[in-house]
Amino acid sequence: MLGVSERVDESPRGVFDLVVAGFCATLLIANLAATKLIAVGPVWEPLGIHVLPLVFDGGALTFPLAYILGDCLAEVYGFKRARRAIVMGFVVSAVAAIVFLLVGWAPADPSWGNQDAWMSVLGFVPRVVLGSLVGYLIGQLLNAKVLVYLRDRARPGSLWFRLIGSTVVGEAADTILFCTIAYALVVDWGTLGNYIVVGYLYKVGFEVILLPITLRIIPWLKRMEENSISQGGS
Repeated sequence: MLGVSERVDESPRGVFDLVVAGFCATLLIANLAATKLIAVGPVWEPLGIHVLPLVFDGGALTFPLAYILGDCLAEVYGFKRARRAIVMGFVVSAVAAIVFLLVGWAPADPSWGNQDAWMSVLGFVPRVVLGSLVGYLIGQLLNAKVLVYLRDRARPGSLWFRLIGSTVVGEAADTILFCTIAYALVVDWGTLGNYIVVGYLYKVGFEVILLPITLRIIPWLKRMEENSISQGGS
């Protein structure tokens, strides 16, 4: 006779845990990469407004993936389970920020010689994470709420509209809050405005470009969950 642990291990399961793991991982990677601001293009400042170079942070390379996974969670699993994943990502990011802060405060061995480098990069992570947590929590919850709201009222075949509509709302709140909290008074206001606008347009554009992939992933996840449920009942 199988023990409880063996029965649990052999029971069919969906991929919710894998999606949540990917969601948290992309968020952590983005928070670390966001400590560096990147500028692309020649300098152009008509009327003192920083139009070029385009300013964004390193987290832009992975953070939009967190929103795509958030869309998948909300569409497939509903708002309550999506909210649980969002809170999990919030907790993991907060723990990472606290650990980096404590390690930075700890006395460094004199022979190590990298304390200043640590503080200049990872010492800035807590502020980035604070901005990320506030923006991400509000933005992701808005994203999930709008997506589920539209899902419950939309016509068949309008998934693309739900995904884009929720992204437009969620990314706006996220980008404004994150950029302001993380970099206000660190860079000048012209650069900050550039950073917010470029970041927002980039994130929304990135998700629109990847929309065909998202539209394939969501039905696949639904089939995986349906197969898991049917196997569990057989």
